[in-house]
Amino acid sequence: MEYRVEVEPGVRVYLNDINPSGKRPILFLHGWPVDHRMFEYQYNELLSRGCRCIGMDMRGFGRSDRPVSGYGYDRLADDVRAAVEFLHAGDLTLAGHSTGGAVAVRYMARHGGYGVSRLALIAAAAPSLIRRPGFPYGIARAEVENILEATAADRPQELRDFGRIFFYRKVTPALSDWFFLMGLGAASWATLAVSRAWLTETLFDDLGKIAAPTLILHGVHDRVCLFPLAVAQHEGIAGSVLVPFENAGHGVFYEEREKFNRELMRFIGL
Repeated sequence: MEYRVEVEPGVRVYLNDINPSGKRPILFLHGWPVDHRMFEYQYNELLSRGCRCIGMDMRGFGRSDRPVSGYGYDRLADDVRAAVEFLHAGDLTLAGHSTGGAVAVRYMARHGGYGVSRLALIAAAAPSLIRRPGFPYGIARAEVENILEATAADRPQELRDFGRIFFYRKVTPALSDWFFLMGLGAASWATLAVSRAWLTETLFDDLGKIAAPTLILHGVHDRVCLFPLAVAQHEGIAGSVLVPFENAGHGVFYEEREKFNRELMRFIGL
């Protein structure tokens, strides 16, 4: 089932509710700059096990509306709340990749984990994508500023360049093109706005407010959300479990998909 859910007046987000009568519902939040289709290799495996998979396109991306504002983590988390309320799904696993992982963290803190019984953080951009005073573990602020400048000047080329650091292991040209085209399909202003949010948003206080069982899946060779971010998440979320992937980068969900899917299925009780 496909839906367009109004999250605020005049703004609707796209949901792809696959196998709505299935068990163990999982709501996936994609990373920058793509959309819900990035989880194709999870959908295929989980659906074969009878799961209900729900892909959400964040505002500005994929098939969701493209307003000029609302790209801070609070508003994006509020969009997730509207989607969860619309779905009437209990016992949800919320799974977020990269910026989607950051939004998932904010959702759990801001909305008390409403409707969510488990959290999966996948190469998440938390508690801060960039290095800050007292937190030397992210990428340099200048790297994000370069992304902003390059995106404003030549977005297609920036997306190509980003694709080169996304995966640690070599992928086929066809898969690289598929990923590039997903990113190209986003609104340019949304792509820029989310990038700006990386400079201002932090989630240090949010981590301690998460009470749900949490699984952290992170590639050791991640060049976007560096692996020490996963360690910080593990230290900040009580009872969390960290699973490193020794042969993966930011594209951990694809590069080690067999191990990734196995760990995710074990976490949700399959």
